[in-house]
Amino acid sequence: MSGGDACHRLSFISVFLLCMAFLLAAGCAAVGPDYERPQTAMPESWHTSLENISNEDQASALTGWWASFDDPLLSDLIQRAVAANLELKTAMERLVQVRAEHTVTRSALFPQLDASGSATRARSSGTTRTTYATGFDAGWEIDIFGGTRRAAQAAEADIEASRAAVHDVLVSLAAEVALNYLELRTLQARLDTTLENLSIQIETFSLARNRFDAGLDDELILEQARAAMENTRARIPDLRTAIAQARNRLAVLLGKQPGGLEEELEGRLPVPQAPAAIVLGVPADLLRRRPDIRQAERELAAQTNRIGVAESELYPKLVLSGSIGYEALSTDDLFTAGSRFWRYGPRISWPIFQAGAIRANIKVKTSQQKQALLAYEAAVLAALEEVENALMAYGQELDRRHSLETAADSSRQAAELAQNKYDAGLIDFTVLLDAQQTRLSYEDEMVQSRASVSMNLVRLYKALGGGWTSLAGGEIE
Repeated sequence: MSGGDACHRLSFISVFLLCMAFLLAAGCAAVGPDYERPQTAMPESWHTSLENISNEDQASALTGWWASFDDPLLSDLIQRAVAANLELKTAMERLVQVRAEHTVTRSALFPQLDASGSATRARSSGTTRTTYATGFDAGWEIDIFGGTRRAAQAAEADIEASRAAVHDVLVSLAAEVALNYLELRTLQARLDTTLENLSIQIETFSLARNRFDAGLDDELILEQARAAMENTRARIPDLRTAIAQARNRLAVLLGKQPGGLEEELEGRLPVPQAPAAIVLGVPADLLRRRPDIRQAERELAAQTNRIGVAESELYPKLVLSGSIGYEALSTDDLFTAGSRFWRYGPRISWPIFQAGAIRANIKVKTSQQKQALLAYEAAVLAALEEVENALMAYGQELDRRHSLETAADSSRQAAELAQNKYDAGLIDFTVLLDAQQTRLSYEDEMVQSRASVSMNLVRLYKALGGGWTSLAGGEIE
């Protein structure tokens, strides 16, 4: 047989083996279970119902829920936090990493080609020689039983889970910025209320001192007035400290050093108020809207596919490999026809004895898949609980705010009436002090309750998984 015929026959065998490999890979289903999305039972409606809440689809309302508070600065702070927050940047880098890992895993589905070159000097049987070689090496592990495909599917699910994790950070970030901003405006409003009441009590103390100096009241009344005034004054340092802390927290959320927003947030603005009516949607919407639920579901998909990766280790592996190049004892002869070499052929490996390690690893992956399923079910229950709790807190705080607004109005009128009657000598000074203290207490609680309504609505929007669709940029998608 001539050299040309031999080469042709070898080429025919090579093509035949490749065809057989493709047929095997195409005809054999990947081992391991095929993933099926869990059929999660959800309630038809929310357990907590409120008059100002509708169960219509609220996808558009949740897209940019912060706009409903009608505070341009709040919207601006959220957008700036998305651009600079370090926790979000970390989550996005994690997504970049997982995408790269997917590329690494998927590359195993394709042939690998390497170039090589060497110069080797060796001594044997009293003779020293130098050998020069260069060429290409190719290898391809045919994915007959689908282990590599399952690994690629798991890696793709990891990407989707990591993307959902970024979206979850966006949901939390928007809510945290809003909550801290509302807290800042609430503290500023409470400080203004305290300063206003302190001004009134300073006037009352001045009046009590004048009456004491004139012999109209005794020292007990004077000291009571002083105690009430100083007690109100003592609230101011704590409020100013809390204001500074809220500003610093907002600065850090926006990727700035503490104090970086002091001038911008120094001015007084009213506490943003919740809209009169909101749209809620139905519980089933949570499965597609909450990023943490989608992340748990994608992690379940990844773990399911990893069972197939583990099971594929039970079966043979077929590798097609080959090399072509030149090898000679001198560089002058390196690229001549006589120094040419080639080799190719299949290689099969099959683990015979691993002391139970492979089957134990399958059990590990199966257990991890079951844990992921339980984690998904727990995420759904936690989401339902979070929404119900937020609904209850929001509704109850609405009722509380209404009562406190009535109480604050009444206490304000009572304090003014007490002042007039005291000036006319119709009531005792202690009655006036009680009226002023009651007014301060109710006005302070009313300011906090108004803010709590808005904060509880923010928590409800967060529980519903709102906001990430308008904040996620192209890099995240």
